[in-house]
Amino acid sequence: MSPLPFSIDRDAKASLSSQIYTGLRDAIHQGTLTQGSRLPSWRDLAVQLGVSRGTVRVVYERLLDEQLLISRGASGTWVSDAPIAPPAVPERSISHPFPDFWPDFGNRPATFQMGVPAQDAFPFKLWARMMLRNARAAALQPVSYPDPRGAPALRQEIASYLAIARGLQCTADQVLVTAGFSVAVGIAARALKLEGTHAWLEDPGFPLTRRALEIAGLTVVPVPVDGEGLDVQHGIAISDQAALALVTPGQQAPLGMTMTLARRKALLAWATRQNAYVIEDDYMGELQLEGRAAPALASIDRAGRVLHVGTFSKTISPSLRLAFMVVPSHLALTFAEVAACLAPAPNVAVQQTVAEFIREGHYLRHLRKMKRLYAARQQKLADTLRELVPSGYAVEAHGGFAVRLILPDDSNDVAVAERALQYGLAPVPLSPWYLIAPAPRGLLLGATNYAERTLRKDCIKLLELVEASGGGRRGQAHAGGPS
Repeated sequence: MSPLPFSIDRDAKASLSSQIYTGLRDAIHQGTLTQGSRLPSWRDLAVQLGVSRGTVRVVYERLLDEQLLISRGASGTWVSDAPIAPPAVPERSISHPFPDFWPDFGNRPATFQMGVPAQDAFPFKLWARMMLRNARAAALQPVSYPDPRGAPALRQEIASYLAIARGLQCTADQVLVTAGFSVAVGIAARALKLEGTHAWLEDPGFPLTRRALEIAGLTVVPVPVDGEGLDVQHGIAISDQAALALVTPGQQAPLGMTMTLARRKALLAWATRQNAYVIEDDYMGELQLEGRAAPALASIDRAGRVLHVGTFSKTISPSLRLAFMVVPSHLALTFAEVAACLAPAPNVAVQQTVAEFIREGHYLRHLRKMKRLYAARQQKLADTLRELVPSGYAVEAHGGFAVRLILPDDSNDVAVAERALQYGLAPVPLSPWYLIAPAPRGLLLGATNYAERTLRKDCIKLLELVEASGGGRRGQAHAGGPS
């Protein structure tokens, strides 16, 4: 009996059976044990290795299950004639999707990262107690399929909240709870059978939303925005037959203006005439930093053309992956069926916790607190940048939680954003938000999670990276007064 091409280490942390299994498996995959080779019986191998027969038997049975070995009864155990090769391991990990917007998953937000609520201002102790209580309650409930539209308690709380905060009158039956905004868009595309149609999208507009529509089989038609919001007449002129318009009327992303009432009425008139639909991305809800938020577009829809989508990602946490969609009553059953078959609502315990958070008044109190905090942090960031920027730059701080740093036309905002990650900074480049050329160059700086004690230093480093990328040659950033 020839020695096997591996040995075992009795002092190793790995068990003896694991070492034997790994040695035999690797020898087969590497060709050291060739196809059709006969192995010793598990009794003989146990003697050779000085282990119990049961240990070897377990290893052989595992390799037989994986079809690396075959048993021929009294003739013995043999290496399979065509052992299944392990999957090829890439030389390096595949990049995660959209690194410009999510520099890393699961880690604490980086400085200037957008779309993440303040980590230091959320009532985590209260939230943890509520989560624990609702997790226990969910575990003790009868085992059955939950409502795919979402927990009834949460859908009712959402309907009540929208009536107060967004002026939108709806019933719980019109509300669907979804695993994020993107899932709501997917449900709408399926329920309305939009594949192969055209969709208006604001320009500039969120690149991930654009990509979601393309994946759903729609052709995106960029429609410019101005100080009044989406230019409806321009949309009609270039694509009157579109089946969908996706807009951010509350606070245009990323420019921040609110769609005027005249534009809202024009958009609804077009949708009614063309039998088209409008997805209202109400990503900020009532979290308007300047004044009171305008009522939802859906609140003035009398023809049933608007699908209102909101999210808890910006107000509570993006880790919840929790959003909601309000659909016209005549579509409620169709959307419920699509959700039930393709995208049922997520974790019930999380839904019940959010429902309790809203019902007990914590949600509205938290929003009021965050409005004050974010307004102060946005102003501080804008003031710091204005002290430092050279000529050829502009700092804009209206709309959303971000400050827009507009760069000279010869700047490479994408390269600056990529380089900034090496220094713990996560600005978002502005130019990819545009489809209509020429796209302005700039950076979107989230104002929710920076460290005030290092803010000036971080801004100086960011401006140095802009200069190093080839932009900003028209002036020199400095630590003194205004330019």
